[in-house]
Amino acid sequence: MTQRILAYGRLNDDQLAKLRRDFHVDYFAHLDSPDEPAFRAALREAHGLVGASLKITPALLDEAPQLRAIASISVGYDNYPVDELTRRGILLCNTPDVLTETTADTGFLLILAAARRAVELAEFIRQGDWRSSIGEAHFGSDVHGKTLGMIGFGRIGAAVARRGALGFGMRVLYSNASPKPALENELGATRCELDELLSQADVICVTVPLTPATEKLIGRREFGLMKPSAVFVNIARGKVVNETAMIQALKSRQIQAAGLDVFEQEPLPSESPLPFMTNVVALPHIGSATHETRTAMAQRALDNIRLALEGERPIDLVNDEAWSPA
Repeated sequence: MTQRILAYGRLNDDQLAKLRRDFHVDYFAHLDSPDEPAFRAALREAHGLVGASLKITPALLDEAPQLRAIASISVGYDNYPVDELTRRGILLCNTPDVLTETTADTGFLLILAAARRAVELAEFIRQGDWRSSIGEAHFGSDVHGKTLGMIGFGRIGAAVARRGALGFGMRVLYSNASPKPALENELGATRCELDELLSQADVICVTVPLTPATEKLIGRREFGLMKPSAVFVNIARGKVVNETAMIQALKSRQIQAAGLDVFEQEPLPSESPLPFMTNVVALPHIGSATHETRTAMAQRALDNIRLALEGERPIDLVNDEAWSPA
């Protein structure tokens, strides 16, 4: 019997054609809601899911009795009930390596744009307000030679730190990660407690995964420890930060600026002040959003689902406990 894959991520024509040679594929290029009748009907027959940005709940899993594997086109997996998937013997795969460098590029873009007030001053020109030489009121802050504090020091955190240390001569501190002696040797990085990092760093960049332990990790107390000149950057998950506390810290100039690619609620609600604050650079969660990287992420997810449904261990398996070799 031909196995069925339900795909709701963006796949190119070549990827889709190759997948259809070996599997029956139900493809939803633009899935607005998991409540769509056609999607629910396909879910009942699906052996594998490929996609991202859809909240998978136990109730949804109840409607997929034949499901064996999920391949998420993402590195984060907070949209998935991992323990429940493991209990049901459903494999969960992600794409942790493919987007590292692209997301680190986005992180450093935010560091530079926030520190140098690039978006604010570009708008200054767009509005026709540049009528005389730029003065101190429009100065930003240097990035080179400053202290970069990485909250999280996994693949993406290390890639951001590498750009800072090797490209901009920055001193690197890191916290909320196990010791990384190889990176310490490579980058001259120093591991320290979170409070020490917050008080010493000129630029603070968050890259930790969202877990119960990291939800609202950065709140009012933590912003209070930062320098008034600090630039705060979040490319992790919005819920790692207490957004209300961050907005207050920015409004009161308790910190200098923020560069944000992630938010508590996405898309941002219309009442959010963040897009309109001059000391905020806000992006619509574009961390991995390049043609090259999104194509590579989709391909890795397809490689994972193919291996899983063929009874082989996927490349990127999140829940090892669910793996049962044939």
